[in-house]
Amino acid sequence: MKRNLTLVLILVAVLVVLVFINERRKQQEDTEEAIQPPVIVGDPSLAGDHTGLGLVLPEHFGIQKFVEDVPGARVMAWDGMGNLWISQTSEDAITKITVQNGNPTKKEKVFSRLKRPHGIAFDPQDGNVLYFAEEDKISQVNIATEPLNPVVIKDGLPTGGRHVTRTIKFGPDDRLYLSVGSSCNVCIEDNEYRAKIFSMKKDGSDFKELARGLRNSVFFTWSYLDGKMWATDMGSDHLGDDLPPDEINVIQQDGNYGWPNCYGKNNHDSDFDKNVYIRNPCMDPYEISSHIDLPAHTAVLGLDFIPEEGWPSSLWYDLIVASHGSSERSEKIGYKLLHVKLDAKGNYEGTEDFISGWLQDDEVLGRPVDVLIQPGGQMYVSDDKSGVIYKVTYNGPQE
Repeated sequence: MKRNLTLVLILVAVLVVLVFINERRKQQEDTEEAIQPPVIVGDPSLAGDHTGLGLVLPEHFGIQKFVEDVPGARVMAWDGMGNLWISQTSEDAITKITVQNGNPTKKEKVFSRLKRPHGIAFDPQDGNVLYFAEEDKISQVNIATEPLNPVVIKDGLPTGGRHVTRTIKFGPDDRLYLSVGSSCNVCIEDNEYRAKIFSMKKDGSDFKELARGLRNSVFFTWSYLDGKMWATDMGSDHLGDDLPPDEINVIQQDGNYGWPNCYGKNNHDSDFDKNVYIRNPCMDPYEISSHIDLPAHTAVLGLDFIPEEGWPSSLWYDLIVASHGSSERSEKIGYKLLHVKLDAKGNYEGTEDFISGWLQDDEVLGRPVDVLIQPGGQMYVSDDKSGVIYKVTYNGPQE
């Protein structure tokens, strides 16, 4: 009798496993698809626009559509096998693009029914360990194991309000950094997480504040020259077409970057803060000035530094910044990639268009979000309006 019961239990267990495998296979069939190569206009080995959009680029550069049909494409990250992962915040999903010999071959929606996923990052020491940030938490998962079982390493992040994206990225110190935007346009926050950048160990422990007074620093990265963190920050609305500027800040430990009372180069927002002061309340060292001011309402998002390998020396260590485009302005501006020129010490020398043309005759054709720049003269750009990942290449003389 006991032997028969044991056999029955074994058979039941085997059936459960087979059912799980079959369901997993069905889910993969539903979420996986072979990628049809995007239409490329002209010879992609040559410089110029190959998207069909009429984009304008510098000499010796080319742009093409790398992947299409990724609605709401936001943050990008490479895994240890050279595959590209993309968060789709508006779709509550994270998608994997299998890349072979430099070309996308398969698209799979790996995670769905998430809560506004945005930041994604792979462990620098293990390219199979993915971290992803939803509106209210950060999770970790080993993508090389089946089934995929994400483990929450940090929860309790605030929900609702004006800014719901949570961005994460590993720093040179191997710590995981997190940005949380404000709940409002301008206000005094009552939540300890709002308008700040934090860092933590890989397991979520030793969670501590890095900087505050950052209204919505959705993206950040680190300089090759000195290892400092640089972050974009979007200014508030309703002060007119030209104020306040969007900012690029160099982030310091315990730094206060001014919001909501201050903006830009130590300017006091007296429309919000009605207090009377005997001195400018926005001066250093109490409030740290922006490093670079960019046009108001351009909605600066992703940024990345240009390395040496495969890139012209005139661009080495400069920044490429995504201007997502205006929403609170009488005339549209932005919708482009900016080239922020820096000297050898990181001092600002000026800004010029790098790739433009996503805004034509007041029609918005695309909205750049994230920027990933690689050695070898390659750059990838996400577009959450068109659901496209672009590939930018440098095709000029090597130096």
